[in-house]
Amino acid sequence: MIFKGEKMKHKMPTTCPVCGKPLVVTELECEECGTTIKGRFLLDELLRLNPQQLMFLKVFIKNRGNLSDVQKELGISYPTARNRLDDIVATLGYEVRSREKDETMEVLDKLERGELSAEEALELLKRLKKGERI
Repeated sequence: MIFKGEKMKHKMPTTCPVCGKPLVVTELECEECGTTIKGRFLLDELLRLNPQQLMFLKVFIKNRGNLSDVQKELGISYPTARNRLDDIVATLGYEVRSREKDETMEVLDKLERGELSAEEALELLKRLKKGERI
């Protein structure tokens, strides 16, 4: 992000061009007074995202988390959009829950609340096992 009056500079690399491992910041400098701080500073998790992931995340935020709108804007399928989001979640170090697990829990919750009969829940779970969307 460029702020008013700020000149564009080179983007900071976040991974080593030789081995691909994350880089560590070792020096910070104030452009105004020249104060320099040395040490080992870890990069925020968001800086681990590659340019394609950052672009996807910006579109995701712009569309307020609506994956259907994201997939339409980017011209990709819904499963591709979901996979890209899961990839970002994994890159940030979080556990990626499977769609099947989420949908299974949703069916069981509806069964527990009495919104589905046992037979309806069983049918939905069978469809999930076959890989169908419910």
